[in-house]
Amino acid sequence: MDHKLKRRHKEKKHRKDRRRSRSPYRYHRRRRDEEDEEEERRRNYQKRRSPHSSNYHHRRTHREHDVIDISSSESSSSSIEQEDDNNVEILSSGGEGEETTEEAIIRKQRKRRQDLLQKLQSNGEEKETKEESLEVKAPSFKIESPKTPTETTWKSLKSETSTFDMFAEDDSIPISSTVPLPLQHPAENPNLTDNWDDAEGYYRVQIGEIMDTRYSVFGYTGQGVFSNVVRARDTARGNQEVAIKIIRNNELMHKSGLKELEILKRLNDADPDDKYHCLRLFRHFFHKQHLCMSFEPLSMNLREILKKYGKNVGINIRAVRSYSTQLLYALRLLRKCSIIHGDIKPDNILVNETKSTLKLCDFGSASHVADGEITPYLVSRFYRAPEIILGLKYDFNVDLWSVGATIYELYTGKILFPGHSNNEMLKLFMELKGKFPNKLIRRGQFRNQHFDDNCSFLFRDTDKVTQRDRIVTMSVINRSKGLADIISTQKGFSGNVSAEGHLVDLLDKCLFLDPMKRPSLSSCLTHPFITEKD
Repeated sequence: MDHKLKRRHKEKKHRKDRRRSRSPYRYHRRRRDEEDEEEERRRNYQKRRSPHSSNYHHRRTHREHDVIDISSSESSSSSIEQEDDNNVEILSSGGEGEETTEEAIIRKQRKRRQDLLQKLQSNGEEKETKEESLEVKAPSFKIESPKTPTETTWKSLKSETSTFDMFAEDDSIPISSTVPLPLQHPAENPNLTDNWDDAEGYYRVQIGEIMDTRYSVFGYTGQGVFSNVVRARDTARGNQEVAIKIIRNNELMHKSGLKELEILKRLNDADPDDKYHCLRLFRHFFHKQHLCMSFEPLSMNLREILKKYGKNVGINIRAVRSYSTQLLYALRLLRKCSIIHGDIKPDNILVNETKSTLKLCDFGSASHVADGEITPYLVSRFYRAPEIILGLKYDFNVDLWSVGATIYELYTGKILFPGHSNNEMLKLFMELKGKFPNKLIRRGQFRNQHFDDNCSFLFRDTDKVTQRDRIVTMSVINRSKGLADIISTQKGFSGNVSAEGHLVDLLDKCLFLDPMKRPSLSSCLTHPFITEKD
């Protein structure tokens, strides 16, 4: 211990020397105080180390008391009193000057031992009380069985078992086995919501499931970019068959679905008698976080009609006339409501079971005419109007262009403009209809992607030998064939030359490169091809 004191003294001296330059008066004052404290500490230490000190004997006897059994409290107290007497006799052999101080220390140590003894005795009594309490049987409570399993609620069960101690050695409240567990369908578990959808957000349809407590699913129609479609029976309307469109579960598709819902309601309100051949919406609801829309059931689309009845050859001209008339009426309703469909093609045109009536569907890309955003990828590429590719401001005429391309495909069974890119689409346009007017090119926001400063076309191609991309400047583009030649080549000799000629004339007008030169819907509906009787 002496070396520890020396080390502490050395450290304190070092700290004092560092403070000396800061405050000499404070340094000398603190030095005197610290020297006095150090001297007193040294004397106390020597007293504790002395064999005649009470602390010396207390340390020895305290270790002996640690191994004494607490049950023998009487022997412990007698031994402590005897030890105190011995300590008095030993201390009384000292000098008279030290007697008063030593007697105070003895009294303090004796009081401390008495407190310790009382504490040990109290601990012994608590232990006996605890042992007696363990012998008492824990009370049990009987939970009455409900009259029917469905009448028991988990809220009441939780309140009855709220005194359960998870840290107890055993359960003090037995739970009756007659209490039924809740039955929960796996698909309704909120922890399994990911099982409802696939990785792309499409709803996983289960045949036989009930949607919105009324629609019994019995078939699957297919899926598109925005949704998948199922067939169901509406039990609330006498098992009426309906088609349910289930929007994909992500933020973008959800917003698009809500927009489509708004447009469908507007179209239905504008056509209460269902005369304008736009798909009828019955109602909408939400199922497993998916927006769902219930529509009238229609069997096939025009793409399937062509594949089944007119693959590579088209359908007869009377059916083409009927379908063309109905499509033009649908465009009239859209224009009346200031709506651009934005994706007219055979896939988005449905027909009934008798194949006599069609309905324009899938308004996921539709928008108000004033909200038309200039983008080069509106409408499916084969049916995309040139003003969209050039980046011009567009209006209802983009739908008229798409209808013209669709009518051609219905009659011939071939796609009119099968371009692999927007650039190739422009080339096909000009090969059929001639070069774009320069003033039309200069107004386009995307003109630099397809034309140079002299309005010469920049055809982007791949070299057949090197397989490298190249740009071919085409200042002059010659028209290859007109529509009449193409149709006659594909269809061969037609028995109804007059009707076919009228069809070619109508298509030529609907497919003007300049959208301002395309005919109005009234002109189209009064065109000889539409009004001609068989």
